[in-house]
Amino acid sequence: MSLFKLLKPGAMKKIILLFIASLFYFSGPLVAQFTNQGNFLAGATLGFSSSSSDIQFLKTDTEAEGQGPASLQINFAPNIGYFLMDELALGLSMDFTFSRLKEPSTDRTEDSNLLFGPFVRYYFPLDDDLAFFTEVSFGFGNSSDDLFIGGQKQSINTTIFATGFGPGFTIFASNGIGIEAIFKYNYARSRFNTLLDGINQETITRTNQFDISLGVQYYFSGVRPVILNR
Repeated sequence: MSLFKLLKPGAMKKIILLFIASLFYFSGPLVAQFTNQGNFLAGATLGFSSSSSDIQFLKTDTEAEGQGPASLQINFAPNIGYFLMDELALGLSMDFTFSRLKEPSTDRTEDSNLLFGPFVRYYFPLDDDLAFFTEVSFGFGNSSDDLFIGGQKQSINTTIFATGFGPGFTIFASNGIGIEAIFKYNYARSRFNTLLDGINQETITRTNQFDISLGVQYYFSGVRPVILNR
């Protein structure tokens, strides 16, 4: 029998609350301590989102637009950053996205993308152990796939550019761990070329999405120079 079934109603909620309380019990003025100039942050976020898109087809003599795929996505993004000044961090992140796509006229398919790019965060302390922040991120990537288009197999090389921004908040613990949540708007643009019946066609996909991510960051100080007394 599952342990969760043995617990009385409300017991699991109490356990979670006690765990969180023990984690943050001895919190002091932590925001200023961990977001000072010269410190680092490292961690990852996990998010879920849904999106819709539109497609623009550019041929040699015609141009058309149509409905693009809708998707359900899982996003995992590890990152590392450095505080250039108090409350302002600049860093790099890797963004892995797994998608289940539903094309307007086909069955569901699966896809994945890997992007790299910079991000900027600015923190606004709200309490001793709580801070609001805003984040802006950019991602660049490239993927290759074999697709059947009009009965013809083609190797498709896709270039991807993405940007996102949004607010979030972090709860700090005295050991340098921060539990965070972030709500972001993301825009992505991908482009690839195909050759069908001797006609070159450029396909551009623009995607707009909103996602909510939960994450864990570790805040730590940098290596300080050692001054030896002569």
